[in-house]
Amino acid sequence: MSEIQDFIRKTVTDHPVVLFMKGTAQFPQCGFSGRAIQILKSCGVKQLITVNVLEDEEVRNGIKTFSNWPTIPQLYVKGEFIGGADIMGEMSENGELKTLLDEAGATA
Repeated sequence: MSEIQDFIRKTVTDHPVVLFMKGTAQFPQCGFSGRAIQILKSCGVKQLITVNVLEDEEVRNGIKTFSNWPTIPQLYVKGEFIGGADIMGEMSENGELKTLLDEAGATA
């Protein structure tokens, strides 16, 4: 297992909610990452760790390998890969995402 894969695994297991994104929560660098942040804010997330994949090419490529998912952003809740902005949007609309985040203790 590479150092990058170890870093990713540790990050997603040590924090209840992690978003691998382009840019930061304060300054998203792509529309999908911006949408993901807005969805999480609308769900009331208080505990969120973001990882800017633009700062490290190895992390940017490594997260795609880790999840076997080709696009960024990627949301993890309690160590489990949830999906990208489109999946987050669907889950938010039907209430699943809020429930998941509440159960993770990320909205308190």
